[in-house]
Amino acid sequence: MRLTKLEAADYRNIAHAVLEPGPELTVICGENGQGKTNLLEAVWLLTGSKSFRGAKDAELIGQHAPLARLQGETESAGMKKQIRITVANAQPGMKKGRTAQVNGVDYGRATAIAGIFTAVVFEPGHLTLVKGSPEGRRRFIDAALCQLYPGYLSVFRRYYRQLTQKNALLKLYHKTEGAAALLEVFDEELARLGEEIMRRRQEYLGVICPEIYRTYHDISGGRETLSVQYRPTCEPGALLETLRQSRRRDVAAGFCTVGPHREDFELSLDERPAKIYASQGQQRSIVLSMKLAEAAGTREITGEHPVMLLDDVLSELDEHRQRYLLSRMEHRQTIVTACDTAAFARTDGRIYRMHGGVLTEA
Repeated sequence: MRLTKLEAADYRNIAHAVLEPGPELTVICGENGQGKTNLLEAVWLLTGSKSFRGAKDAELIGQHAPLARLQGETESAGMKKQIRITVANAQPGMKKGRTAQVNGVDYGRATAIAGIFTAVVFEPGHLTLVKGSPEGRRRFIDAALCQLYPGYLSVFRRYYRQLTQKNALLKLYHKTEGAAALLEVFDEELARLGEEIMRRRQEYLGVICPEIYRTYHDISGGRETLSVQYRPTCEPGALLETLRQSRRRDVAAGFCTVGPHREDFELSLDERPAKIYASQGQQRSIVLSMKLAEAAGTREITGEHPVMLLDDVLSELDEHRQRYLLSRMEHRQTIVTACDTAAFARTDGRIYRMHGGVLTEA
């Protein structure tokens, strides 16, 4: 997988920019607040995913502009594709939000193009994966699965739509006629969708965990052993019964207390919880291992290595981890943002500078 060109117009603080990444390393440098991450985010949107920064679609549109436009040219397995993403506010003749075209064919919502262009993003916020909330660890898995299996996104969305409706019922349970029968309907659908989510998560961790362990061993020099343990809600096939057994507790709480939305996977170092005992350096090594394993998993499943997007993460890593990460990026297209180019002095990467939303090649 390779991005050969990106053109962005009226995107955040970027009035117009053209990026032509090299086949391997491309560095976008500049001071903070100039638009480096905005450009990297624009590349990410070509995957069909929403902003990795959690931004609303309206925040992606340049000031005083009616819409933002992104156009990417990609190569995959010898085939060239042109991806267009439009981000629009509500206005006559335009669909609100993110819409997509591929080779001139309208796909509707941008999420429909998931899997056409694959990328892995690594940004400073990911460094909280170890000690952060279970929600962040679930998001790590689910974001990858949405790219790799387009049908997963549909299942995921339907599950959360059913969950929202069930939670609304639980809040008004004692005031709703026929509430018990309605709960059974919701639970049957949640169980059907939830079983699929749990199965995909377990399979995906089975693919990437060996690579996580190998990478962590390389970085740490084998000083300690990392393990990842998925903690599903229940055994396969038992979700419906688990939901039924939790109903009394759910009614008392006013929300659904069991299911894939409550799951976690535990990270341990030498059988001790990493979220309690891991040092800052160990946390960074764990997350680095997870992101590199995510890229390796994408290659194993799709047959092609994804484009790597590294948003100012080198400044968060020590020299040893910087060298290791850069060594793993050889022969793979990688786009990096940085405040300076010192870490790339001995590389042959293509270098761009971003200042005030204006991109120039150095």
